[in-house]
Amino acid sequence: QVTKSTLQRAMAATILTSFRYSDSLTVVGISVCTAIVCEAISWVLIYRTTSYKSLKSTIDKASKKLETMKTEPTSKTSSKKKKIDRVETSLKESSRDLSMFKFKSGAVVALVLFIVFGFLNNLFEGKAVAKLPFVPLRIVQKMSHRGLQGDDMTDCSMAFLYFLCSISIRTNLQKFLGFSPPRGAAGAGLFPMPDPKTN
Repeated sequence: QVTKSTLQRAMAATILTSFRYSDSLTVVGISVCTAIVCEAISWVLIYRTTSYKSLKSTIDKASKKLETMKTEPTSKTSSKKKKIDRVETSLKESSRDLSMFKFKSGAVVALVLFIVFGFLNNLFEGKAVAKLPFVPLRIVQKMSHRGLQGDDMTDCSMAFLYFLCSISIRTNLQKFLGFSPPRGAAGAGLFPMPDPKTN
């Protein structure tokens, strides 16, 4: 009897816990599905094309060549510096071309993310979907407690959880599928890092 009642209480606790975390699990689940859809769109528009594969191969080769040239124990002659500058210029141009090439899918992906965010926002408007294990910094609270009532700053809004999921899930999914940007293009994007030589 004791064992049976204990088992029943454990099952009840499990059911209650699942209901308690159902909102956060829903947001995470939708984030996973959205990331898969976005990568599928990117594959159709970008990753499977010959132009992308060619650019990616060019960047990989230029990156390896640049690393080799910079680690060679030879003296830094003017001719070697010119060769390094040429390779760096070529790498930057290829990275820029890759960024512009990826821009067309970026608009479609942004539209999908906007639609999903709007759907989730209507679904969980003014509702805490999770509990943070700590009180975040004041600057973070503007997003983590966005649209929520009350003064409990450990309450987590949908926007904050969705933001964290979107970043982490899609990045790891890209690595898993082999769609991560080439090493030489890691700093490339719509807002690339400035060239230190121009400062």
